[in-house]
Amino acid sequence: MSDATPADLNRILDRQRAAFLQAGPPDLKQRRTDLRRLKAEILQRRTEIVHALKTDFGQRSERESAIVELIPLVQSINYMIAHLGHWMKPERRHVSAYFQCGRAWVVRQPVGVVGIIAPWNYPVSLALVPLATAIAAGNRAMLKPSEFTPATSAVIDEIVRATFPADQISVVTGNGDVGAAFSALPFDHILFTGSTAVGKKVAEAAARNLTPVTLELGGKSPVVIAPGFSMQQVAERVAFGKLTNAGQTCIAPDYVLVHEDDRDAFAAAYQDAVKKLHPGGYVGSPDYTAILNQHHYERLSGLIDNAEAQGVQVIRLGSDSATDHVLAPVLLLNVTTQMAVMQEEIFGPVLPVLTYRTLDEAIAFINARPRPLALYYFGDNRVER
Repeated sequence: MSDATPADLNRILDRQRAAFLQAGPPDLKQRRTDLRRLKAEILQRRTEIVHALKTDFGQRSERESAIVELIPLVQSINYMIAHLGHWMKPERRHVSAYFQCGRAWVVRQPVGVVGIIAPWNYPVSLALVPLATAIAAGNRAMLKPSEFTPATSAVIDEIVRATFPADQISVVTGNGDVGAAFSALPFDHILFTGSTAVGKKVAEAAARNLTPVTLELGGKSPVVIAPGFSMQQVAERVAFGKLTNAGQTCIAPDYVLVHEDDRDAFAAAYQDAVKKLHPGGYVGSPDYTAILNQHHYERLSGLIDNAEAQGVQVIRLGSDSATDHVLAPVLLLNVTTQMAVMQEEIFGPVLPVLTYRTLDEAIAFINARPRPLALYYFGDNRVER
């Protein structure tokens, strides 16, 4: 599978747009057939998918690949097949007094050719769920997987080639320059999943063509723990969310806000929860995922070193392997907002813990920063929640 050139990209887009205009929107039966064929091909190649993910990450839990990639992907396709008939039905709308002689409906229509840019952290589900969604909506699509997961991209390309003609769905590969050229194409819609920094570039490129964009970005998603909540329960849940895919998840808990009187209790409970999840350690473990590559391993190590140099209490919960870019979970205490670990999304198994005195103080802390993708609150008081 060779990298696409700008000429390739334009040629594919022109072919798909011409085919869409000639054939018109597919009917319900065709869309369901396409979705079922896609699901069948995914299931047939699930062993190849899991192997490709392990190849790209170097070390990736097969159970995680099933839980976070394949199961939600198949469930999403099943959901679309089940509900597509309802979604496609026209919906009557009220007509104002000025237009009493007329009638109004909402009719959902495909837009044409959709560009999908997928990330590296969940390179199967975050590529093929948007693709299935575009198909369900009656569109044709060009899919650009991440260049950092080439083995997985190759399997995705094989799945698409075995299921659809190129003038309906095409996979294109390449580095950041190809991604930039892809974003600049005059698609009818672009779906991007990835970092905020790259999302800004995609939105800027799309704006030149007035292309509508759906951006699914990350951020520093906080955990707020109310006083008196079970530390064992919250620690188990935060550990699961933080260590799934080694924290390389856009909705992973990024940092914890806990009452100053409960900090030590949370730290102790979190260490216990982590050990229970991974009693056998991390390097070479079949149940723990490596950091994608050396660059991201060094970035995360740099965040830890920067915090430690500024007086943070660093609690390392296992052994690392720089060679295999396996980073064991790390807990950071006495963190301040000026540190690098609190200035950017962590995207790894590093958990800073900050304290508050009142819940209003915690809320103000979150609101003073860029809007996160997710927020997790643990507390029994409904009014506070």
